[in-house]
Amino acid sequence: MADTPPPAMPSLADLQHWTWLLGRAQQMMIEQGFDAIRASDSGLPAIPGLTDPETLARTRDFWSESLTLWQRLLIPGQAEPVAETPAQARDKRFKDPRWRENPLFDWIRQSYFLFSDQMLAQVEAVKGVDDKQREQMRFAARGFLDAVSPSNFPATNPEVLEKTLETGGQNLLKGLQNMLADLAKGQVTHTDASAFEVGRNLAVTPGKVVHRTDLYELIQYTPTTESVLSTPLVIFPPWINRFYILDLTPEKSFIRWAVEQGITVFLVSWRSADASMKDVAWDDYIAAQIEAIDLIRTGLDVPAVHTIGYCVAGTTLAATLAILAARGEADKVSTATFFTAQVDFTKAGELLHFVADDQIALLKTLTPDGFLDGRYMASVFNQLRGRDLIWNYVTNNYLLGKDYAPFDLLHWNGDTTNLPAGWHMRYLLDLYRDNLLAKPGALSALGVPIDLGRVETPAYIQAGREDHIAPAESVWALTEHFRGERKFVLAGSGHIAGVVNPPSAGKYQYWLNPAPVTTLADFIAGAVETKGSWWPDWLGWLRNHGADSVAATGARQPGGGGLPVLDDAPGRYVRAR
Repeated sequence: MADTPPPAMPSLADLQHWTWLLGRAQQMMIEQGFDAIRASDSGLPAIPGLTDPETLARTRDFWSESLTLWQRLLIPGQAEPVAETPAQARDKRFKDPRWRENPLFDWIRQSYFLFSDQMLAQVEAVKGVDDKQREQMRFAARGFLDAVSPSNFPATNPEVLEKTLETGGQNLLKGLQNMLADLAKGQVTHTDASAFEVGRNLAVTPGKVVHRTDLYELIQYTPTTESVLSTPLVIFPPWINRFYILDLTPEKSFIRWAVEQGITVFLVSWRSADASMKDVAWDDYIAAQIEAIDLIRTGLDVPAVHTIGYCVAGTTLAATLAILAARGEADKVSTATFFTAQVDFTKAGELLHFVADDQIALLKTLTPDGFLDGRYMASVFNQLRGRDLIWNYVTNNYLLGKDYAPFDLLHWNGDTTNLPAGWHMRYLLDLYRDNLLAKPGALSALGVPIDLGRVETPAYIQAGREDHIAPAESVWALTEHFRGERKFVLAGSGHIAGVVNPPSAGKYQYWLNPAPVTTLADFIAGAVETKGSWWPDWLGWLRNHGADSVAATGARQPGGGGLPVLDDAPGRYVRAR
């Protein structure tokens, strides 16, 4: 089908009319500006946000630029081109060339940008609000602007218009089918659900479940090398999601890669909450980490283990280390690695918007059975990147009626887990809202006051440069609370892709700065960039804390020691829905 034709060229009389109209409009705005100045000179009070000079100037600019856009549409070649910011030029919502080549759609696009700029500028200009309130206003404004983008509506999206005419509206029927299916399951679909299956092409690294409680399963992975490091590794993934983010397809699996490097790998697979877990508290997760550490030490007859904590499990690992230190048992853990984990939530980013009183009240209504449906958390995380994780799919799958593409990471993202309601509420209030973990002794678990300043365990701390869930500056705070050896690495990309970045992919980069710096800004200023994955750097660091190896026999084989085999990996809990 041919592109939508541009408006017909105006006649000489039309040109004269529109030239007069635009000129008169500009004259009216200039006159209004003089009137406002005279009112100010006369002593009449300015109304903030309405008649103060800054607001009037923004209003005049808005209407002047709007008239310029009209002039470009109605009298092509008679107006100056509108300058675009780099972000506007690369905005993926408007990548179809018709957004620029067709005068009508170009006007729609530019009008949207103009409206967006003015709305965000108005947020910045509001007086009498603190930084927290202003950031909440920014977040709300950005969410609203993403929702009202002309790309989200059939009548103002040239690609959707063409597809609708081309298919006789079949795209809209298919899109409606997709939307109704999402409404029925209560979450946005991001990928082809039939393309992946846990145990078939996800979470397929060979291993065995060697311990099970009502809260977690402990998996031991089968070695693939003749010898392994003497000190085993236990990984604590977040219970907000399923563990196989670290065991995606084989070529992306951190677990498989670690096994191939000669590490004895254990992993905790958390159980998705149900009504029977309504009384589960943070103490239970900390106790589970300590129990897993002790089970591995006893089962393999080793004095200590290496540990990894990802996201909220990293937060919990920090508390675990503090409790072990207070008990005089810090030597049970040889090293601790933190993937995008936070302990000081002062600068925790946009998730702080979800601990306001109204959000807490909403949460209480969503948990009558003692657990929070995982779809709520999925919705929250989607809202943090609404343009990519919500509206992109509205356009492609609801309006254009496209098929869903297979994508393992997004399959995992939609595979939600439920959370114990009581503990999740305390997590939001005690950690996010009140930041008690950062205050020595303000929180206790297992009867022990938690003081992160007692932790001397060598720590490898990884943050993502573009992480919107655990901002790099917030992760950096780990370096300020621990006392022992600390190595910080800043990885390219965000909360997931910044972690799941195998060396074979050759993607992204990471930054290191060996100088003793005290702020993230100083770290970045002197950091050296290395292309590719940071995983090999971590492996080198781990080996520097114990390079001794043993034969991969006996207890190093699942079931070969004091830990009995209960099931094949990936176990039962990761499959439970």
